[in-house]
Amino acid sequence: MEYSGPTELFIDGEWVDSEGGELFDTIDPATEDVYATVQKASADDVNAAVAAGDDAMSRGSEWTTMAPSERGELLRDMAEVIEEMKDEITLVESHDNGKTPFEAGMEVQMVIDTFRYYAGWTDKIRGEENPIPGQRLNYTTRESLGVTGHIVPWNYPFQLAGRSLAPALACGNTAVVKPSSQTPLSALYYGLAAEKAGLPDGVVNVIPGSGREAGNALAEHDDVAHIAFTGSTGVGKNVMEKAAQNVTGVTLELGGKGPNIVFPDADIEAAANGVHYGIFMNAGQMCWAGSRLLVHEDVHDEVVDAVVDGAESTPLGSGIDDDARMGPVVSKSQQKEVLGYIQTGVDEGATVATGGGVPEDKDQGYFVEPTVLTDVTNDMTVAREEIFGPVLSVITFEDREEVIEIANDSPYGLMAGVWTNDLSTAHTVTDGLNYGMVSVNEYPVTFPQTPFGGTKESGSGREQGTEAIHEYTQAKNVNINLG
Repeated sequence: MEYSGPTELFIDGEWVDSEGGELFDTIDPATEDVYATVQKASADDVNAAVAAGDDAMSRGSEWTTMAPSERGELLRDMAEVIEEMKDEITLVESHDNGKTPFEAGMEVQMVIDTFRYYAGWTDKIRGEENPIPGQRLNYTTRESLGVTGHIVPWNYPFQLAGRSLAPALACGNTAVVKPSSQTPLSALYYGLAAEKAGLPDGVVNVIPGSGREAGNALAEHDDVAHIAFTGSTGVGKNVMEKAAQNVTGVTLELGGKGPNIVFPDADIEAAANGVHYGIFMNAGQMCWAGSRLLVHEDVHDEVVDAVVDGAESTPLGSGIDDDARMGPVVSKSQQKEVLGYIQTGVDEGATVATGGGVPEDKDQGYFVEPTVLTDVTNDMTVAREEIFGPVLSVITFEDREEVIEIANDSPYGLMAGVWTNDLSTAHTVTDGLNYGMVSVNEYPVTFPQTPFGGTKESGSGREQGTEAIHEYTQAKNVNINLG
């Protein structure tokens, strides 16, 4: 399929070429062919986008004087427009990222649901009266921040942009979205959606470009009030450092090394299916991937055999192959890195139960076989570092206390899974896990209404739910002496 969607920058309500005149290609990971050529944003383009957002936030502007309910209607209209373009965006995401149409379709639907959810929040953001001594009236309001920057990764380009964009707009902010240069296309559809829904010029701006130039320029811009970044822990620390120069607030959703913990009393079939889905969905390129299987020694063989069977029966294919259930990884360099991790695991003593290489029937595309490594200990590289690929590390445990210790012995703390039919085990282990999210008897799962974020090096702040409203507003306290 030849790409026919937008390739220009969307700034101040207009589709424009880059000030620097540079272009870049985006590659279909399944075919290794150029899928589209896109305008590459420069630092000057970042300045123009931020200025457009700032103008749209000026006192007395259409956006700032709009009734909250009207803002909600515009978000609902954006959701409707996105739904009308769903099939097109799904196909674009499949070609640009490599994920299957099934997975890309779920991603787009999540965005639709998210915009509808936050559309309902616009006229419900309120402060409170504070009881204080004396003849005083004291109350707190919640106000918008200003221009928000959204630096989006390549693994879920459309959904992760929408996850922060929707609450930012609901709270009355404006936005500059900088998608990854590896997967820039789907985010441009937010420009189309804003245009078709009738949002005022400058409220939504989309500027594909490199992290080194456009991303850094956005993170360190002194007119940006908040940065939302999703990506690796290393880059997240760099974003936080640059934002700190202007004391700019940040929401960081970073890496993970999620444990899926299976107890002997679990529904083994359901657990094996959940473990399979949690590591091989999107070819394992997920911050919340359940990349460590912590399985009780009594059911180790049964669970591993079931997961291996599932891995070996997973059909691999391109983004336009309806029968495929796992696509390629995003790039040649990512494929090389994932294969390198597998070899490191073997060198450190792990056993390849299945997979471990490139599929023999794939002579093009950046495919990696669904891989299961057994005989892993928690001090191995494959158990410590985020691989970001379809590689599962299996670790055995004996009891609750040991598995909680193993699970928490990680620099990350994003999402953990617990599989048990025992109520005491479920609560005890959940309480003991130092993770921002824990899911019992299904994995992974999230909703627009539920907070998303982690502890330790998995990030700071929370996306989604009520918590995102607090991320994208600031409290103002008003004290009136009535005496």
